[in-house]
Order: sequence, then structure tokens, then C-alpha cells
Amino acid sequence: MYGFRSPRRENAVHDETVPESAVQNGSCVRNGNPKTPREKRKVREQCENIRRNSSSSRRVSQLQNGEVVEAVTLFEVVSMGKRAMQSVVDDWVEAYKQDRNVALLDLINFFIQCSGCQGMVTAEMFQSLHKKDVMRKMTETFDEETGLQYKKFMAYPWILTVTWPVDMDNEDYPLIRTGPYWKKFKANFCEFIAVLVQQCQCSILYDSYLMDTVISLLTGLADSMVRAFRHTSTLAAMKLLTAVVSVHLNLDVNKHNAQRLYEVEKKRISGKRTNYRLDQLERKRKEYEQKLLEIQNMMNAIFKGTFLNRYRDVIPEIRATCIEEIGSWIKTYPDAFLNDSYLKYIGWMLYDKQAEVRLKCLLGLQGIYSRKELVSRMDLFTSRFKDRIVSMPLDKDHEVAVQAMKLLMLMSQNCEDVLSAEECETLYQFVYTTHRPLAVAAGEFLYKSLLSHEGDEEVQPKGGGKFGASTDQLKRLIRFFLESELHKHVAYLIDSLWDWAGKFLKDWECMTALLLKNAEEDGEALSDAHESALIEIILATVREAAEGHPPVGRGAAKKILSVKEKKIQLEDCTKITEHFIMVLPQLLAKYSTDAQKVANLLQIPQYYDLGVYSTGHLEKHLDALLREVKDIVAKHSDMSVLEASSRTYYILCREEIAIYNQVDRARTQLIDELMRQLNQLLGGFWQKEEGFCMDAGEISRMHSALRRIAAFHNAHDLTKWNLYDKTLKLLVFEMEHGSLPVLMILPALQCTYFSLLWQLAEVSENSPKETLFALRRELRHFSQICMCFLHHKGKDVREKAFMILCDWLLILSHQDSNNNEEAVGLLDYLPNTSLQEKLLLFIQEHVFIEEEEESKDLTEEEERKEESCKLDDLHKKRSLLAAYCKLIVYNVVEMTAAAEIYKYYVKTYNDFGDIIKETLSRTRHNNKIQSAKTLILCLQQLFQTHAESQDSSNGVDFSSASFTNMKELARRFSLTFGWDQVKSRESVAMIHKEGIEFAFQGATGVDGKCLPPNLSFLLIISEFSNKLLKPDKRLVYAYLQRYIAEPLPCKGEEWQPLIWYRNSLLASEDEESSVLGSSGEWSPMGTSKMSSFKRKLSNGSLPETSQTEAASKAPDLQCASQLASAAGKSRKRLKSREMHLQEHLPFLCPGGLRRRYCKDEIKTEGVSEEGQAEDTIEDIDVDVVGADQDS
Repeated sequence: MYGFRSPRRENAVHDETVPESAVQNGSCVRNGNPKTPREKRKVREQCENIRRNSSSSRRVSQLQNGEVVEAVTLFEVVSMGKRAMQSVVDDWVEAYKQDRNVALLDLINFFIQCSGCQGMVTAEMFQSLHKKDVMRKMTETFDEETGLQYKKFMAYPWILTVTWPVDMDNEDYPLIRTGPYWKKFKANFCEFIAVLVQQCQCSILYDSYLMDTVISLLTGLADSMVRAFRHTSTLAAMKLLTAVVSVHLNLDVNKHNAQRLYEVEKKRISGKRTNYRLDQLERKRKEYEQKLLEIQNMMNAIFKGTFLNRYRDVIPEIRATCIEEIGSWIKTYPDAFLNDSYLKYIGWMLYDKQAEVRLKCLLGLQGIYSRKELVSRMDLFTSRFKDRIVSMPLDKDHEVAVQAMKLLMLMSQNCEDVLSAEECETLYQFVYTTHRPLAVAAGEFLYKSLLSHEGDEEVQPKGGGKFGASTDQLKRLIRFFLESELHKHVAYLIDSLWDWAGKFLKDWECMTALLLKNAEEDGEALSDAHESALIEIILATVREAAEGHPPVGRGAAKKILSVKEKKIQLEDCTKITEHFIMVLPQLLAKYSTDAQKVANLLQIPQYYDLGVYSTGHLEKHLDALLREVKDIVAKHSDMSVLEASSRTYYILCREEIAIYNQVDRARTQLIDELMRQLNQLLGGFWQKEEGFCMDAGEISRMHSALRRIAAFHNAHDLTKWNLYDKTLKLLVFEMEHGSLPVLMILPALQCTYFSLLWQLAEVSENSPKETLFALRRELRHFSQICMCFLHHKGKDVREKAFMILCDWLLILSHQDSNNNEEAVGLLDYLPNTSLQEKLLLFIQEHVFIEEEEESKDLTEEEERKEESCKLDDLHKKRSLLAAYCKLIVYNVVEMTAAAEIYKYYVKTYNDFGDIIKETLSRTRHNNKIQSAKTLILCLQQLFQTHAESQDSSNGVDFSSASFTNMKELARRFSLTFGWDQVKSRESVAMIHKEGIEFAFQGATGVDGKCLPPNLSFLLIISEFSNKLLKPDKRLVYAYLQRYIAEPLPCKGEEWQPLIWYRNSLLASEDEESSVLGSSGEWSPMGTSKMSSFKRKLSNGSLPETSQTEAASKAPDLQCASQLASAAGKSRKRLKSREMHLQEHLPFLCPGGLRRRYCKDEIKTEGVSEEGQAEDTIEDIDVDVVGADQDS
């Protein structure tokens, strides 16, 4: 019977009805098919008596809502989980031994109930029917007479009939329910099956009755069209096979032991007559063989009857269960399952569309490839599916990608030459991915495959000394980093390796010794490129150790460190400080002429524990550091070096630490020297006539001096050096004469800006008015200078002036001068209309203007440089656009200015789409209605431009590129509202209102039937119709009706936009059939439509009017009738109260209608007293898809 499966004829036609002996779950499941009432009563009494006796020993009490609830059935006991599963199974086994039919029916009912079936289960004996009838009964169908669905199938020795309501397909059953209770139930369910097989393996498992019935039952249920039956029975069958495999292993061990004892005993009594002991061992061995054969038959029956059909099931959870269990079988019993006949199923499901199934495949393969003794038998599988596994780190599901990387690492470790060098190089590059778990897995792969070799500790490079092993690892890491041409993100590389190579990555003593090594002393000194890479690695490791969280872009936020991690972090900071305090001055002295190396080295002091200077009496090392930094500032004019030097002084010069006075003196001396140089250069410049006679050397020196001052003025207050007057004089001179070189203008502009910011920061509550007025004049003057420079001949000056002006306006409009309201009022500055227009014009001319590309024959090096220039230019444009969009978001300029930006959303999506989309999202968050008006304004301006470019006699060309682009832009705007229709309902309704008004703008004619010039605009706003709630669609339709004179001829193509737009509003309503009448005229909303509204809405949502009134008072009356159908703010049930509608969408209410509210009654002027509708509190069900707004 183990190979029996019920035929897959779920839809076969038959004349069987539901047996009358059906009993609901929780009551007795009756056996047989009694005909007379007396027989029925007798069977029921016997069954109930046995049930009480067999289940009394496993009664479980549970306090529920203050009442004691007794668990009687297996399902209740297992779901409550209040007792050990072994005792529950023991009780059932005892009941089975007393009456196996009743116990088995109890078990059958348990599986049915675990499927969440709220129907009935009945049984009739197989012996009472012919085989032909049995095959005909193996059906699952719907009984039209009873309205129930039922399934008949074989569970030897019975034919079971399961009856359930049709709505059981609601996909709500115990295995998929959420919450801790149902997770525990699933675990208890699986444990029950495992313990059941374990407790029965020495007795009733081989009685050719229990397993026949259970396997037949699960096989029959697994063929059901109902997901709940299929899922539950498949899980049970897979767990049953897993338990049977364990029994098979135990029997196999016992059989081998019996065989060995038999052979030993046989040798011992060789030459003698057979004794009783030998006969006993022989019988034992044959018994084990017979049991193994039966177990093998059970395994085959379950595998062929359930697994082979369900591993490709349409439900991913079922497929995942099958794959998870076959992986378990292979690991548990490799002798039987580790062959290509079973491995192929895992390989095939690696291509499954659901991530859950792919994940189970990878986890199963990890358990196999982690055991070297099994890998040798995986050659064929590896050669067949290796390419698929290698590609899976690119999987769209993060967890699948991570587990695929871990599997590839196991394959690389345990399979010789399974991965080629090219494949390994590709996998190593995943250390640069932004998803940290995948990067960490790739880091483990890289570390174990390339950086960590066995014997590193013993086999040290010649001359390596105590750092031999670490030096070798570092050189391999540097070589890998330099060979990664596509990626230069060393911080990502270090973060990926941190969990696995933290020991040698914290060996800063080895790293600095490698940098300070002289080529004369040791011929193994690093090259310049290797030194630069090593310095970057040092900085990245120091940052990782000091901050304790991933770099920017990898990880959502800073993680909260545990006590242990915090302790390690503090120890690392102390170690970094103690080491680099002494070594950093030496490194700066060695590389003082290399800007890139110095800029990286100067970032290390920000991670110091500055208290170590005083507690360790290391002030002499501080003096050495300050001397080196001062020399570096004098040597370099590179902005990255100067900013790093300025930041170093800022970090060291804190008033709360003991070394403040020492660092402050050094800083003052440095700035005095820089200002002295600048004053000398400026003095020489002003002494020359008009300053026109500067040579290139003087310009370069002036440029360097101003850049140094600008870099320090950014982090330090230099007001006492009176820098503002000096730089302002240069800017005024440029405004008047326009002869200064750009190299002087840019740092002078920056210095003036910083000077004003420091003055603004010094404004306090006690600042005198004279000071405030003087500062106000300076602010206005500087703003005028920046506006003037927007038209400068130098592109860099224009862009710099624009960036400063945007930041300047943002700061002035959002200042908080230490709670000094008078100062805020005097210094507050909002741009006027003229300035806003200039800023917008600048963006249009410098960001969205496409530059014509000239075709040139360039070399490969020239093409690379040109691409680099284009990329830098794109970054500048993005910065300009982002600066302007911030003004829109923070209400510095009017939101309507964003309409000009939105026009380029689709056209420039690849370059600026993210910035424009974020601007749209922020403005919508600030003001939904105004943001919606900005969107519709953008579309209106584009439509007008399109209409002006078209021939007015031919109308609007719907197939033109510009019109198609408008529709696509509207579609993109619609997508930004996401799936949450309730959250966006006001915005979308406003778009439709403004769009309708614009479409009918300029309509003329005595009878109102003249074609409006902008009617085609309705096609554009129809893209937003799918974002309307159903009640709001009726509202918008009613608003549309106000502009339509009826009857209106709609025969020409020019009226099609109106037809299409009306279709989009009525697409989900019964009114769709009346879009276009048979006579080709616009049919008014008559009696049929009013009645359909009444059917859809609650009784109080529509005024009841006579047929003549409904026809004559359209559209105003229709609008009034639909106003009550608007939805409220609830996402699932929206109330139909008129007052609620007036509150949320008042702009859609007709101006001619005035509401008078009196208690709960809404009255409409112009409507007869009989037609007044009472406002009820009934709800309207509106289906709303809840999702976060994607904007």
C-alpha cells in the first residue's frame, strides 16, 4: 500500500454526495457507514466511550479568559504545548494498542485540524466497496446543492471524506499564521511527528497498518487543490520521512552489530554443532533486514508519493519545505541519498523564482560541502551547477547572495581547483559592495583564500624580523588593493576584512615600521604606489577601530556598541594614540612633500585620546607634530592638505584639555605669519597702478596665500585680523574693473563669506543695534556682490558665487541668533522676485543646457581624460541643482519655482532624477496641496508650449514626441504617490480639479458646446485617475459634469480626450457601460446611474429624488448627491458623512451649492424637501492598498 496515490482527478464529475454521518471537528470521527438510525446511535455511543477513555489520560487544562479550557483532541494538546510531547505520544500509542481504528481516526482528524479545516471528516470502510468504486471516489470537487467543497480519497483501510466551506481558500491556516503562538505550534507539530515515529519504532511501526494509513492520508491530502491541505500534509510527510530516515540509520547500525556478533560467535564455535546463541543472532539479523526492507518501502512511498509532486508546487513555502528536508536527508544518510538522483532536485531549484527556495538550496549544499568526506562524491553535481552558484552572489535577495558566497568559500576550501583564478577575482570584488553582510562574507573568502596561508607564523620572509608574517599579509593586501582597478574604496575593503583580519589590521607598529624602512637598510622597501596604499589602509584601520561602525554608505545607521565592544574601542583608541603620537611626526617629515600622503596622515590625530599628551608627559612630541604641520602649511597650497592641517589645529585646540595653551600659541604664530605674507602681497598689489601689472609669479603667490587663509578661516575665527575689509576690497575692485584673475577671486570670495559667517555667529542677545545695523549692511552688500558675480565671465566664479549665494540665503532665512528676536528681524533676508528669477535662470543655463559633443579622433588616454572631465562637470551640476532645490524645500524661494525643475525629471532622470525626486518628496511633505499645484503647473506650462508649437487648425497631435513626453512625465509624477491612496487623496484630487479647470479654460459659445482649446489636457491628467479612491472618482466626475452642457455631441475625434478621461474615472464603476450612447451623444446621468449609486453606497449617502428631478437637475444635483460619498481618513472603512467630505476635500464642492448643517441632517438648496437625504453613519467599504509612499 505504500506506493498507492490517489488519482489526480480533482475535477472529475461524479454523483457522490456528502455522507450523512459527517461530524464536525472536535467531535468523534465516525468509522464505517451505518445505514439505520439505530446503527448510527450505536456507533456514536461506542466511539464516544472509547474516545473518553483514550483521551482522558492526555487532558490538558489551560486558563483562557478566566475560564479553564480542557484540551481533549490531539490538535488541542499539541497546539497548547503544555506537556512534554513524549507523554502525549505515549498516551496515543496506548490508545492505539487498545483500539487502533479509533486511535487512527483520531490521528487522521489531527492532521485535518492542523490544516485549519473548519469542516467535517467522515470515513467508510474500504472493504464495503469494489475497487472500481474506490477509484471513482478519489475526487475533489464542489457540490452545488450543499454549497460545500469535499474531497474523497483513500487512507487505507478507509475512504475518507473531508468536507469544508468554500471560503477555506482564504489562505489563513495554522502553518502560515504569524505570532509566537503559531510559530510554537509549527515546532510542536513537527516535534509530534518525530516523536511519534521514535516511540513507535520498536512496536507498532511495522504492523502494516499504522504507516499504511498515515502515508495514504498524507499522500491524498498533498494532492488537494486547497493550499492548506497541501502545505500541511507536505510538511508532515517530509518530517515523517526525516524521522523514518533516522530509524533506518539506527536499524542499519543494529544490523551491522548483529552481523558482527554473528560472525564472532560463528568463529568461536567453529567445528561444533549450531547452538542456541547462534540461532538467536541469525533470527535477530533477519529481523533487522526485514524491518529495513519495510522502512525502505516507506521511504520510497513518501518520496515518490509526496516529494516528487510537491517540490515543484506553485506555493513557494511548500517547495522550500521539500528542498530543506531533502538536504537534511542527504546529510543524515549520505549512503542512500548522496547521489545524483537526489542532488539534481536541489540543483534544479537553484533557479527557482522565489528567494526562500533558493536559500534552502544553498543552506542544504553548505551542509554537504562542509564535510570533506562527502565532497568527493559531488563531482558531477559541481561540474553541472557550479556556474549557477558562482553567479548567485549577484542575487537580488541579500540573504541568498550572502549564503551563496559562504557556499563558494566552502567549495574553494574543500574542493581542489573548483574555482578558476578569474572566478576568484570576481568574487573578491564583492568586498566593495554596499551590503555589509555580503561584503563581510566576501571578506572572509578573501582572507582565507588569499591573505591567510597556513604556515605564515612559522615561515617568515627573510629579514622580516618579528613582523615577518604580518608584513607578508600586508603586502598581499596592498597588492590586491592596487590590482582592483574598478574600486578604490579602501574603507570598504577594511570594513569587509575587519571581522576576520582584525589582528593584523590593528598591527599599526608593523605598518609604520614598513613605511619608515629605508631602502639602504633593506632592499624590500615599498614603492611609492605601495606606500600611498599602505597610508590609506592605516587611516582606514584607525577610523574603523576608533569609531566602531561601518563607513558611510554601508549600513543604515551607527550601531549601538555593547559593553565589551565599547571596552575594545577604548583600548584601541589608547593604543592608536600612544603609538602615533611618537610615530606621526616622523611620517610627516618623511612624506612632507607628497600632498596625498600628508593629507591622509593629518587625519589621524582626530582619533587621538588627547589626554594622553598630558598624562604621559609627551608634550615634546606635540611640539614636533606642530612644527611638522606648520612646515607642511608653508610648503603646500593644495586645498585638501590645507583643510587637513586646519582641522588638525581645530582638533588639538580645545579649551577643555591641558594642551590648549600650547596649541593656541602655535596656531596664533602660524596665522600671524600667514597674514603678514598676505598683507605684503596686497600692499604690493595696491601700490601698483590699478594693479594691472602682476606677473604669473605674483598671482600664484597671492592665490596660495588666500587659499591658506581661506582654509584656516573655515575652522577658526580670524575676525581680529580684520580679514573682511581686505578681501572685500578685492571683490569690489573686480566688480568695478573686472581685471582680477580667477585664481584670486575664488579664495577672496570664500574668505569674505567665512568672515561674515563668523560675525553672524557672534551675534548675541546683548548685541547693540549699531552692530546689528552694520552687519545688516554688510550682508546686503555681499549679497549684491554675489548676484553680480552670477554673470562673471569666468565659469568657476559664476558657480562659486551661486553656491555661496544659495547657502547664504538659506542661513539668513533660518537663523537663530541666540534667542535675540530683534537680531533675527534685522538680519533676516528673503530673496525678492528678481533674485529668484535670476537663480532659476542660472540653473536652466548652467545645469539643464546640453552641451554639443564634437566628434574627435582621440587617443585612449585623451578619451579617459575627457570622460573624467565630463564626470567632474556632472558632479558640479548636481551640486548646483541640489543647492537650489534646498532653497525650494526650505521655503526660501516659492515652491512654484520647482515647476521649472520638474520639467526635466524624465529627460535628465539618469543624471538628476534622484535630486528632483527627493525635492518632490520633501515639498509634498511640507505642503501637499501646494506641491500638487506645482505638479499640475509644470504640466500646464509644458502643454501650453506644446500647443503653441502646433498648427492651431489641426489641433493637438497626440502622437507627437512632445505630447508623448508629457504623458510619460505625468505617469512618473503619478508613480511618486505610491500605493497609499488615502495619504495622497487630497493631492491627487487637487491635481484633477486644477486640470479640469485648465482643460475647459477659454471655452466659448452660446450653448456651451464649443470645443475648449485645452481639452486635450484631460489626457494628461488621466494618468492620475488610478490614484483616486472610488468615492473621490465620483466626486471628480461630478466636478467634471459642471463644465459639460448636455446633450453634447461627441462624434468627432476632437472630443475623444473627454471620453477617455471620463472612462478613467468610471473604469471601476457600473457606469462604464454608459460612456458613449448609441446615438453618439454624451448621455446624462439618469435614473439607472442614480440607482447604481444607491446600490453601492449606504442608504444615507445619496439623496432620494424623483426620476424627473434626477434628469433635470444634473449636473448640480448629481454633484451634491456624490459629495456624500467621499471617503474619510480611515484606510479600511471610509465614512459617507458630508461634513467629513467638506473638511477634507472642500475644493471639489461646487461653488453654487451651499451647505447648511443642522445636527445630523444635511440640506441642499434647490432640492425638494422630499429629496433631502439624512446623513447616516453607515460605512462604505473601500479597498485601499496600504503601502509606504514611494516618493
